[in-house]
Amino acid sequence: MPDDRIFPADLSEAAWQLAEGLKRHETRIVFAESCTAGLAAAALAIVPGISKWLCGSAVTYQEATKVRWVGISPGDLENFTAVSDQVARAMAVGVLKATPHADIAVSVTGHLGPCAPPQLDGVIFIGTAVRVHGSDKMNESESLLGQQWTRKIGDSGLEGIDSGGPSRIVLNATERQPRQVEAAIAVLSSALALTEQQS
Repeated sequence: MPDDRIFPADLSEAAWQLAEGLKRHETRIVFAESCTAGLAAAALAIVPGISKWLCGSAVTYQEATKVRWVGISPGDLENFTAVSDQVARAMAVGVLKATPHADIAVSVTGHLGPCAPPQLDGVIFIGTAVRVHGSDKMNESESLLGQQWTRKIGDSGLEGIDSGGPSRIVLNATERQPRQVEAAIAVLSSALALTEQQS
């Protein structure tokens, strides 16, 4: 791993490891980042040639942006708050729907402080989503646990999105900037684990 001297070493290492995994498995990724504000994608973008595998990142920092850009339900925001497993999962699904050329998506939402609710101070949720392909025999209306199926235009097969269970992570750092770096590393690590499952 080259020394890019832009990001902390552990963040750079996580980015390079993910880049190698994406290349090895020929997997294209998109992010939806709230509390990390694009830091995960920015760290990954340092890797030469990553444009073949990194589709982009929707920095959905505010609630209104989550609704407009990745289709989060205002009802979910009201019922569960922006920092919840439900919203993390919906962010990953929403950004993958909006990026048809991506294979997987990883999202993050959390409270980095200050002024966070005590029970959520330093807590993040990471959501994942994977584009999957079904058989011609599968009924379009068939409901599968965690999967949403849609018919591909011009194709007799089915294409859908499978959203994995979000991860709740309590960050070790106590200050905002180190927490943001730690959260970005968690996003990249989750993305690598998801990538490794795509073989």
